[in-house]
Amino acid sequence: MTLPLTFSPEVTEARAKGLPLVALESTIITHGMPYPQNLETARQVEADIREAGAVPATIAIMEGRVHIGLTEDELEALAQAKDVSKLSRADLAACLANGGVGATTVAATMICAALAGIKVFATGGIGGVHKGAEESFDISADLRELAHTPVSVIAAGPKAILDLPKTLEVLETLGVPVFAYGQDAFPAFWSRDSGLAAPLRADSAAQIAKAHLMRERLGLPGGQLVTNPIPEDDEIPAATLAPLIKQAQAEADAQGISGKQVTPFLLQRLFELTDGATLTSNIALVRNNARLGAAVAREMQR
Repeated sequence: MTLPLTFSPEVTEARAKGLPLVALESTIITHGMPYPQNLETARQVEADIREAGAVPATIAIMEGRVHIGLTEDELEALAQAKDVSKLSRADLAACLANGGVGATTVAATMICAALAGIKVFATGGIGGVHKGAEESFDISADLRELAHTPVSVIAAGPKAILDLPKTLEVLETLGVPVFAYGQDAFPAFWSRDSGLAAPLRADSAAQIAKAHLMRERLGLPGGQLVTNPIPEDDEIPAATLAPLIKQAQAEADAQGISGKQVTPFLLQRLFELTDGATLTSNIALVRNNARLGAAVAREMQR
């Protein structure tokens, strides 16, 4: 069967010329920031990838098609769209079948990137094991996707609102390689050091690319997670965030918020509690990951 993939003109040209491609998710546009800041950030991240020598491929679902790369008009429309579905592995096919509009999470972006032959994906942070998961069983599909889908994900670590030790344990159980870039400490999204050691370390884009390609040669399923610490000037220390995360989580519990609604609620509350500092840091770390993603994609092509 023909896959329901639509490539933007820029991505089509890149594929024809064999240029390195970097996938980008669309949930950060539809659910992560208000308009027009979401559009400005999306444009800037794409520009960062181009400046670093690769081609961006923002992924979204529109009119029953997986769009690999968005035109300027499509990006503008998505940034202003209302009631956009937030898609993961479980609901990706249903949205496509029904001709809906959907933004791809980490898991869904990995699936679509792999279908398009893209091996590198840059994002902000991944999902993971939520606090209290021993009772709620709330564990992001991102973790299992990393074990299944052969895409290297460049992120600033799991989102700081999560249970990081349990997230690392699940990744280890699933056989997912977890690297810290340029340091031994495992970063935690807005913070460079979570207090945990990273299982693996990589000090260059070439090392990351070689590890990915070696997994392919060995026939090992799944991808790898590369945690890229946020730049020092944009960091919010973990000690500063800890009491605010605890407060936001208590508010979510009191209001009965669960499932897919937990993460957006907590991120919004932390934005409010830090007077917008988390959003500023979020933009900085996404751009930082995009630049590293472009470097890794270039090395893959070599």
